[in-house]
Amino acid sequence: MTLGKPASPKPRSRVGGAIASIALVIVTSASATAQEVRLKAETTPTRPVHTYSIVARDPATGQLGVAVQSHWFSVGSVVPWAEAGVGAVATQSFVDPSYGKNGLDLMRGGTSAPDVLKMLLAKDPSRDVRQVAMIDARGRVAAHTGAKDIPAAGHLTGTNFSVQANLMLNETVWPAMAKAFTSAKGDLADRMMAALDAAQVAGGDIRGRQSAALIVVTGKPTGKPWSDRVFDLRVDDSAEPLKELHRLIVLQRAYNHMNAGDLAVENKDNDGALREYSAAASLVPDNLEMVYWHAVALVNMGRVDQSLPLFRRVFRADKNWLTLTPRLAKVGLLPANEQILGRILKAAD
Repeated sequence: MTLGKPASPKPRSRVGGAIASIALVIVTSASATAQEVRLKAETTPTRPVHTYSIVARDPATGQLGVAVQSHWFSVGSVVPWAEAGVGAVATQSFVDPSYGKNGLDLMRGGTSAPDVLKMLLAKDPSRDVRQVAMIDARGRVAAHTGAKDIPAAGHLTGTNFSVQANLMLNETVWPAMAKAFTSAKGDLADRMMAALDAAQVAGGDIRGRQSAALIVVTGKPTGKPWSDRVFDLRVDDSAEPLKELHRLIVLQRAYNHMNAGDLAVENKDNDGALREYSAAASLVPDNLEMVYWHAVALVNMGRVDQSLPLFRRVFRADKNWLTLTPRLAKVGLLPANEQILGRILKAAD
C-alpha cells in the first residue's frame, strides 16, 4: 500500500490526493459454457497508501491470508482482502480498494488470480501507480508493481505466496520477506508475520511505521463468513505496530481455544472442553475472563471442587465477577442450586 502525504477477538459467544483511481463495476453473467465479465470504469478519488505486504496460502490447510504494515493510519481498512475458499488480495501504493472486492468476486466465479489481475489492470488507466497482489484458493498467484510506484518498489512471487512493497528504504525489503516466509515454521499466521518482521529488519517503509493488519481465513467456506476468519486483526495506530500485532495474535489464539472449548461443552465433550480451556490459559494466563468461564464450565460439568480455586483467583482480583455470578444462575448458566452457589461465592473469602 502506498501511504504518502497525510489525508485525512472474535467475540466469544457470551460477549456482548491525490491521483484518480478506477472503480471497476463488475456485472457477471453465467452461461452453460463460460462466465462473461463486463467491466465499466468510473473515476473516483484514491488514497495514497505505501506499504509492504504478503498474500499467501497454506497448502496443508487451504488457509488463505494477507498481512501488511505501513506508515499510514489504519492500513487494515483498505489493503487486505480475503475470503475462505476464494482468495486473498493486497491492494496498495495509490490504492484502489475495488481491486479487493472485484478481485474476490471474479475469483469466486472461477477466474484464476492471474487472469483476474490482468482483467482489472487492463481497465485501469492509473495502473502505473498501483501495486496489487492476488492469490486464489488453488494457490495461483499474480502481482503487479506499477512503473510509477515510488521507489524502492517491487515484488516477488513464489509457490503459494507473493510479497510486495513500495516506498521502502531499500530494495532488499521484499526479497527478505520472501526468504523469511519460505523458511519460517508454524502456521500461516506465524509465517506471514515472519515476513513482516523481516521487512522491518531490512529497512521497511522509509517513513517509519504506524499500522498493521493480518487476516487468515479457513480453507473451506462454511457459509458463515464470520466463522471462516481464523484471524482478523488490526493495529490502526501504534509506535510498534508489529509488536502489537504479535500480541493480538496470541490473544486471538487463546480466544479461538475458548470458542472451541465452548463448542465442546455444547457437544457434551467435557474432556475436549477442558483441553481447549487449558490451552487458552497457557497462552494468556492472566486473563480473568478466560479463568472465570473455565470455572463456570467446570461447575456445569459437576466438578465444583475443581472450579473453586479458579473462582477464588478471579473474585480476589475483581469483585465485580463476584457480583455477576448469582446472575448466571438466574439465567441458567449456572445451576439454580443454593448450596452450590453458596460454595462458589464463599471462594472469595
